[in-house]
Amino acid sequence: MRKLSGQALTRRAWLGVLAGGAAFAQGVSTRAVKPTLRGKPSGLPFDCHFTDVAAQAGLTSPVIYGGIDHKDYILEVVGCGVAFFDFDNDGWLDILLLSGTRFEGTPDGAGNRLYKNNRDGTFTDVTLKAGLKRSGWAGSVTIADYNNDGFEDVFITYWGSNVLYHNNGDGTFTDVTQKAGLEQPGRVWNSGATWIDYNRDGHLDLFVASYLDFEPDRIPKPGSSAFCRYMDVPVNCGPRGLTPTGHTLYRNNGDGTFSDVTDASGVGSIKGRYAMTAVAADYDDDGWPDIYLACDSTPSVLLLNNHDGTFRDEALERGVALSQDGQEQAGMGVGIGDVDLDGCTDLFVTHFMNDTPALFSNQGKGWFEEVSLRAGLGVETRYVGWGAVIADFDNDGWPDLFVATGSIYPELEARHSEYPFRTPRVLYRNLRNGKFEELIEEAGPGISACHSSRGCAAGDFDNDGDLDLLIMNMNEPPSLLRNDTKSANHWLKVKLFGTKSNRSAIGSRVTAEYGGHKQLQEVTAQSSFYSVNDCRLHFGLGISSTVDLTVRWTNGRVDTFPQVAADRLIVIQEGAGITKSEKFKRRN
Repeated sequence: MRKLSGQALTRRAWLGVLAGGAAFAQGVSTRAVKPTLRGKPSGLPFDCHFTDVAAQAGLTSPVIYGGIDHKDYILEVVGCGVAFFDFDNDGWLDILLLSGTRFEGTPDGAGNRLYKNNRDGTFTDVTLKAGLKRSGWAGSVTIADYNNDGFEDVFITYWGSNVLYHNNGDGTFTDVTQKAGLEQPGRVWNSGATWIDYNRDGHLDLFVASYLDFEPDRIPKPGSSAFCRYMDVPVNCGPRGLTPTGHTLYRNNGDGTFSDVTDASGVGSIKGRYAMTAVAADYDDDGWPDIYLACDSTPSVLLLNNHDGTFRDEALERGVALSQDGQEQAGMGVGIGDVDLDGCTDLFVTHFMNDTPALFSNQGKGWFEEVSLRAGLGVETRYVGWGAVIADFDNDGWPDLFVATGSIYPELEARHSEYPFRTPRVLYRNLRNGKFEELIEEAGPGISACHSSRGCAAGDFDNDGDLDLLIMNMNEPPSLLRNDTKSANHWLKVKLFGTKSNRSAIGSRVTAEYGGHKQLQEVTAQSSFYSVNDCRLHFGLGISSTVDLTVRWTNGRVDTFPQVAADRLIVIQEGAGITKSEKFKRRN
């Protein structure tokens, strides 16, 4: 093992202190960070303009999640994820919106919704026809073709019982949870989940995290303890003061069933963490998929793959368990990408108000350095951050950062108007020099609009060559932010299909070299907050009209594709090369 740095030793010392039981005045971890001074505006044009087109697209039903003006339980405030995915293989992104309910009873219309893309900017609700109608407290979604039959399947976590939906290939889904061996006893509050081929056998396995032990009749009432107050306002209790629970790894048996390998894999040893979003990727570049688990008010987890069916947690040593000053944070959402174009996978993690989002720069082989303040992210500490995306919204060749925000305390605003429940989204434009510039109004009304949002996903729903955003809003209809990019920058989309690797190519990665730069992206099955992005990898290329691609498949095979023409979608099949090249029609 590499010798620990001074920073890592500091983190370890702090962890020992924190584990001993520090006292906090509220249930959610916050560092009470004051914002840093803002520099002069760069003056650089930003050629993106985001407009919320959800209503005209037909996304008008509210996403029900707990009470509106008052929330008694932490379950009501966490919210749920969303997904962009092509369930019918027609080349256009469809939409899955998860939903919660209310303790006093399920309102009419509450439940998950599947919307089919009509290819004209509108969507049709096909939930009933697809067999996906279900109410309850949904949490996260992870999507992939777990049985390699050519159609994407859906796994959704719940407080209660998770569900695996098999895609029948005819526009319908079947609940195969029991048949697959994925039923759980009791009522577990499951949180993040992700498909991952951890043993590289071509069959996708399943990791499922959980948040805490939740039974309403055992939860203290708002205001009843220090963990149930915030700024002297009675609020819902937790997570501090409540009992965290464990996590589960299921191995795919290759016959449609799964086996619980939690203890055998070492995943069962991860305890005492309020786990949220789970993102599987090869963080240490050793050819085997790992798992990063953002954790609320406890150290986050980096499960590195030992290549023998087991994992080890090295988040602390590698710099992604705690903040740079060694404190626990309220880890919720996780963006994944290569912000500095060094061919390594970086992490962007969202936190609670009075703290900064964290940008962890991968220095190579999975050793991370937090660069949040250096990157200019310390200017923003006002909002609770949830969904997190690393993506190149203006196609200039440099990935930007996006955060969906929203408070968890509707009761707070009446006493402290500076902490509203509904807050704007935040976009950080990459200045190409290691720094980012916060844009809100400058990025359009879809960004500056105030909501209490949670999950979000990036994807090109209108197939026009730029990335749009789908956002869950608490007890409101979702937002569908159409990106109207005016720049002439080039771009390329890459869709991978595995043959010996899993068909969804989860864990496969593409390195794009263009204009003297090198950018890495990996196919993932969950990121942001509890959500699923477009699985077509999108590379902005700036002025470059061609790009050299290297594909490393999940099983280790490497293919190269020189001088690929830009401004199109290409489909690459493992062992067969580029099997399709399609140009999109640009919006006027």
